[in-house]
Amino acid sequence: MKRVFTWLLRITVALVALCTVLVVAIYYLAARSLPDYEQNIQLSGAHGPIEIVRDTAAVPHIFAQNDYDVFFGLGYAEAQDRLWQMFMMRRTAQGRLSELFGDRTLKVDQLMRQLDLYSLATASVEAQTPEALEALTGYAAGVNARLREINEKALGRGTPEMFLFPAQIAPWTPADSLAIMKLMSVQLSGHLEAEVLRAQISMALTPERVKDILPDVPGEGIAALPAYAALFDQTDLPKFASYEPDTNPLSPFNEMDFAGASNAFVASDTRSAAGGALLANDPHLGFSAPTIWYLARLELQSGGVIGGTIPGIPIILSGRSEKLGWGVTSAYLDDQDLYIEELNPDNPNEYRTDKGFEPFTERPTIIRIKDQAPQTFTLRWTRNGPVMPPDHYSIGSITPRGHVAALAWTMLTPHDTSFSAAYKIMTAKSVPAAIDAGEDYIAPAQNLSLADAQGNIGMKLIGAMPRRQANHQSEGRMPSPGWLSRNRWRGRFDYRSVNPEFLNPEGGILGNTNNKMVDRPFPEHVSFEWGDTERIQRFQRLMQARKVHTRESFIEAQLDTVSVTARTLLPLIGADLWFTGEAAPEGTKERTRQIALQMLADWNGEMNEHMPEPLIYSAWVRALQDRLIRDDLGPLANRFHHVEPLFIERVFRNIDGASQWCDVRQSETTETCAQMAQLALDDALVWISETYGSKLQSLRWGDAHLATHDHQVLGEIPVLKYFVNIHQSTSGGDDTLLRGLTKGTGKDPFLNVHGAGYRGVYDFADPESSVFVTSTGQSGHFLSRHYDDLGVRWRLGEYVPMSLDPELARAANLGITHITPQ
Repeated sequence: MKRVFTWLLRITVALVALCTVLVVAIYYLAARSLPDYEQNIQLSGAHGPIEIVRDTAAVPHIFAQNDYDVFFGLGYAEAQDRLWQMFMMRRTAQGRLSELFGDRTLKVDQLMRQLDLYSLATASVEAQTPEALEALTGYAAGVNARLREINEKALGRGTPEMFLFPAQIAPWTPADSLAIMKLMSVQLSGHLEAEVLRAQISMALTPERVKDILPDVPGEGIAALPAYAALFDQTDLPKFASYEPDTNPLSPFNEMDFAGASNAFVASDTRSAAGGALLANDPHLGFSAPTIWYLARLELQSGGVIGGTIPGIPIILSGRSEKLGWGVTSAYLDDQDLYIEELNPDNPNEYRTDKGFEPFTERPTIIRIKDQAPQTFTLRWTRNGPVMPPDHYSIGSITPRGHVAALAWTMLTPHDTSFSAAYKIMTAKSVPAAIDAGEDYIAPAQNLSLADAQGNIGMKLIGAMPRRQANHQSEGRMPSPGWLSRNRWRGRFDYRSVNPEFLNPEGGILGNTNNKMVDRPFPEHVSFEWGDTERIQRFQRLMQARKVHTRESFIEAQLDTVSVTARTLLPLIGADLWFTGEAAPEGTKERTRQIALQMLADWNGEMNEHMPEPLIYSAWVRALQDRLIRDDLGPLANRFHHVEPLFIERVFRNIDGASQWCDVRQSETTETCAQMAQLALDDALVWISETYGSKLQSLRWGDAHLATHDHQVLGEIPVLKYFVNIHQSTSGGDDTLLRGLTKGTGKDPFLNVHGAGYRGVYDFADPESSVFVTSTGQSGHFLSRHYDDLGVRWRLGEYVPMSLDPELARAANLGITHITPQ
């Protein structure tokens, strides 16, 4: 017995020692790729000396004698901190994820190859201006210098992820940066899905009810559209199949709810307490660890610029110089149209045009798949664009037999000058100059908000606006026959005369929350689909409540958590439930309902993470919408993951007979809206009790509304996910200025998965007092203390200084890298 115990002890000690050695070895190998910010190094590719000063937040301040070397320094710094992120975005754009991840990413690769995104980026290199091309080539040289350093010094493959997913890293090229910029267009696009959904809904409901569930933003109406089925022979239309969204974290294809959002607030010097223009910007994208944003300062020949970049794209996308501040918000421009193309019944390799049948443009492509044989696919294009697979956004459910669907998209151009335009904006000296610079910008369409040192402010939609004909059958809202000339684009509208522009308005305030910004008739309408109808109301109230504004009042607006939606909907849906005087014994569902209603009656609509009311309200309206639409839409109800406030308001105000949604058609009785509201509240309270407990007063919105910055690859691996994922309790919600868009599906539908990964406030009365912050940190290395250090400040509503003073950066630096040519 004693001998058995001795051997067990020896085995245990050996296993512990082995595990310890293994952990130490793993840590050593992973830590080898942590960048050294304090070094003197010789690198080939540099033209002259370069200095990279890391401030206390690890933000690189890059100085050199020419712009090429400045961008060389940026490429080197971003490759130090975000190599894996850049590597993944490039592979996504190339359609080469399956080489690492097998068939789980095969669908993504097929779609990216079908769009031909990387080939278009390669062709666009020669279209760039000399200054932009210098930036691209200098940046690529800096990235490649870091790759050579990793190989020569055996720096742990450059990133810990490469030990798990080893692959050769090809040298960086200018085309890679342009491809990532096009990839952002993919992530910010949503009109394709909107067209498919509207077509599906129009086949299931009457036109009046379509207006309820897919309401137009309030304003001037549009001419009535035909039902989708009227555009095609109904006998050829397929039966609707249920649609499941693509939840692959590696997929860049978002549903429209997640296709981009943002806030921008601008005040002229006449509305500024200190006498200088103000600009605040917080672009909203999907959360990840690390965040998509990377902070940098560049000392160019035209002057210093500082702000947020996206690794791989050598441009300050939102930031300031000494003379100009700029920010971006998603424009929601309708820059996509889906065309239904008729196949030649005698030759499926041809499709119908207004001049007869023409052959598809075809090209084979080979996708290599990990642990499997390569697969060959045939890519096809019509004159309208690439042929889309039927399972993408359930396109097949609205494609008649004997037809395919092709996508027209402004992003699909081989002479895309968007990067050059963005470069010109970054180096502009005034608001008018920046507006002029945006003329060559193609995609992704953005609202460019501007303020300059002279006190001017402006806003301009930058991006190619497709020129549709006035007699277009569906006005671009639904798929249309691609062989009819009336449905096809006729180039793009003139940037200067048609793209919406606002310059120095009389009131001295500009802003955008993805709201409807112009009310113009088709085809110069910009869009029928907008990203916001509620946040804009809160923005107007906060801006007009003060005669003048300060940096602090703009920060307050960025962090505002009051939900106009909650304040509007609660009196409607609870009107017949409050103050009923109904006796309710302790422990009954009636008593629980009364407690919840009383709590909501005393609530001001603030989506504060520490309060229970936001969770009760959110669960209630979510359950209510599902009850209202499930009976009428069936499986289509699964397409609505977030509450549509205008729909619920139309129903409870009975606009155009919308209260019909409250009646359950499958029941014999006629249900009222008050009954549906009560049933939905009971549904919500049962769900809350099962998920978070029955004590309503102890609930916390932040427990449900966790900001989930998950690592896109390692975030699902057991044990490791606790080291790489960053979860934080947060305030805000779907419709607050401090926007935290909820997941909308699964067992945790209120997780905060999409919001402001970058916030910046620029004050031209005192430019050095400008501030910014990101939602995680500068480093993409999970062993670095800068992996999540800025995330703490972000959650607390704090910022870091945005200074162009080089001495301030040097005063408390983390390290200085001196690069000299080899």
